[in-house]
Amino acid sequence: MDPTTDNAGNTGDPGAARASLEALRAEIAKAVVGQDPAVTGLVVALLCRGHVLLEGVPGVAKTLLVRALASALELDTKRVQFTPDLMPSDVTGSLVYDTRTAEFSFQPGPVFTNLLLADEINRTPPKTQSSLLEAMEERQVTVDGTPRPLPEPFLVAATQNPVEYEGTYPLPEAQLDRFLLKLTIPLPSRQDEIDVLTRHAEGFNPRDLRAAGVRPAAGPADLEAARAAVAKTTISPEITAYVVDICRATRESPSLTLGVSPRGATALLATARAWAWLTGRDYVIPDDVKALALPTLRHRVQLRPEAEMEGVTADSVINAILAHVPVPR
Repeated sequence: MDPTTDNAGNTGDPGAARASLEALRAEIAKAVVGQDPAVTGLVVALLCRGHVLLEGVPGVAKTLLVRALASALELDTKRVQFTPDLMPSDVTGSLVYDTRTAEFSFQPGPVFTNLLLADEINRTPPKTQSSLLEAMEERQVTVDGTPRPLPEPFLVAATQNPVEYEGTYPLPEAQLDRFLLKLTIPLPSRQDEIDVLTRHAEGFNPRDLRAAGVRPAAGPADLEAARAAVAKTTISPEITAYVVDICRATRESPSLTLGVSPRGATALLATARAWAWLTGRDYVIPDDVKALALPTLRHRVQLRPEAEMEGVTADSVINAILAHVPVPR
């Protein structure tokens, strides 16, 4: 069968797909300065058919990052600003009565897209937060008993502010576990911040990515070819056991009340596999597991209150576990 060609002019060849996904960094860098780890995390999530929680203070380009990714991948994207008065039907869609035909018709909500930006997801009540659970897990929305499939690919990129708690509703563990990765977006370095201001002084408009020169670097055919190649990446029994040992160690940590579930272990294996392929290998090594352990596991553990008061963080606990769990040779 001949490889398909997407609108960006790319074929579904795995080698070309890897090169196209690597070119995403250059395209996104035209709009977002720095943040390479976050860009890589978003690409890994796309390869694993997962979802991403982006955490950072306001003004660090979380929204711009997702928009730039969608533009560079030539994917449809929609943004929902989560507020206390947002209803589930505002996300999923609802049945609308047509007076001309005297019938109800389904009006799709913004969730029917390739890349959904759920902005400040912790500002809406749990009832509305839960409207995304079926979409994230089953990739469908059920309205009036009728399941409606979502487009493929489909990724939820949700943002939240880590420092402002007034008027927020923390995500429950069940929903946090639905996110493949939790990426922290740090404040830029001094030089990166100078570059940001220089771009704005030269006329950069974050609302016009085309004017900034962001062009499609990859398309759906590349993504499908990449996913197929990732699925063929070899995982040895020793690596599988290493992942299990790391996750089991979180359940025995005295600093945690909640450790990583088997779903978290599966997620770590998948993200390490995707990272191995992105770096040019067709097999997984322990360093791949270590590289993805923090973003894959940090939101799946829960600290004991006394540990939190002592300044212990989820990242420090996971780093300590990585330092003590024997590495396969």
